[in-house]
Amino acid sequence: MRRQLSFGTFTLDEDTRQLLCVPDRRDVHLSPKAYELLTCLVATRPRAVSKRELHDRLWPSTYVSEATLASLVAEVREALGDRGREGRFVRTVHGFGYAFVADASATPPGDAEAARNWIVCNGREQPLVDGEHLIGRDPDVAIGLHSPSVSRRHARIVIANDVATIEDLGSKNGTYVRGQPVSSRIPLADGDQIRVGTFELTFRTLAGGGSTELLR
Repeated sequence: MRRQLSFGTFTLDEDTRQLLCVPDRRDVHLSPKAYELLTCLVATRPRAVSKRELHDRLWPSTYVSEATLASLVAEVREALGDRGREGRFVRTVHGFGYAFVADASATPPGDAEAARNWIVCNGREQPLVDGEHLIGRDPDVAIGLHSPSVSRRHARIVIANDVATIEDLGSKNGTYVRGQPVSSRIPLADGDQIRVGTFELTFRTLAGGGSTELLR
C-alpha cells in the first residue's frame, strides 16, 4: 500500500511528498481551493500554467480577481515553507502564471531536462521549458518587460530538443543578439546577450553544442 501525507482533510501520494521533501508525519493544512491549486501545478510540472488556465480550472464559469489567485499561491507557499522572492517549489512566471519547480535534489531525472534553459534579466532567472516563450509588454506573454520601448509582442524564443531559437515579431525597436539585429529566426548559444528595447537579457543553457549559424 502506498503511504500518503495528510494535507488537512486531503492526501497526497508519496511521489508528490518526495517532490516536496516533506517528512512522513508532518501535517500541512490547506484550504480546498489551495489544495486544488497545488495538485494542478504538481500535475503539470514543470510547465508553467497561465493565470487564465488556473482560473478556468479552479473557478469555472465564475469571475474572481487576480488577487484571489495570488492569495491561494501565498497560502500554498506558506504551507510548504516556500519563502523568498523566488519560490523553491512554486515559482512566479512574471506576466504569465505559475510553475511547480521542485528542489534539484528532489526532482526526478526526467524533469531535469525541462529546466536546462533560462533567461536572466535584472538578476532574476526565468526557466524556459520546451515550447515557445513570447517576450513583450502584453500581460499574457511569458517574459513580461514593461516599458514603452518594448512592443506588446516583441520577440519569441522557442525551445525544442535542446535547441533554442529567437525571432523578432515585427517590433518597433527591434531585437538584437550579440549586438546584431535579428532579421530572421536564429539560434541562441549560452551567454548570448539579447537586447529588447531598453532591456538586456542573458540566455543561459546547460545544453551543449550551441551553434551560432543562421537556421535555414
